[in-house]
Amino acid sequence: MVENYLRATGFYHVSKIGVIREFHPLLAALVERWRPETHTFVLPVGEVTVTLEDVAYIFGLPIDGEAVSGWTDSSGYFVQSQSHAIFGREPEVSRSTLFTDKSTAYAHAKYLPLLRDFDRIHTYSWGSACLAHLYRALCRASRFDTKEMDGPLNLLFVWAWERMPCIAPVPRNTLPPAEIPVAKR
Repeated sequence: MVENYLRATGFYHVSKIGVIREFHPLLAALVERWRPETHTFVLPVGEVTVTLEDVAYIFGLPIDGEAVSGWTDSSGYFVQSQSHAIFGREPEVSRSTLFTDKSTAYAHAKYLPLLRDFDRIHTYSWGSACLAHLYRALCRASRFDTKEMDGPLNLLFVWAWERMPCIAPVPRNTLPPAEIPVAKR
């Protein structure tokens, strides 16, 4: 029954992605090369960035539709989301995280009103919101006094491995056949 609901909302594929752990050196190397003023990574070969097309390809999230925006009266607080497979996870469960705080157990309250009308959830551009959240997290992490990073790190890791296969932990020829989302591989 839950699978049918996830399919109806457009979150089925992203709910199947596990959490990538223990890639701090890659994260540190990427954050070190992030330039907030251009939202790009500056590499020896030029500037590159994660795009909306990448989000759709990697996570299978919709990139067309209504903007994910708006704030609630409680937007300064984090509330535990019952949609762990979509927005966060319980600490002991390996699930995908998109819009969480640094604990990865809580989703921001501003997203809850968008989940109220179940029939409209699929009409939002969740991919755009995911990309904006990643950019914001990278900008925060690039500050000299920041020690942690939140955000859709799975997106960042898979993007780096797809665009720079020489740093991927598993060679492409040993991966199972591609399926959407690519991050599931």
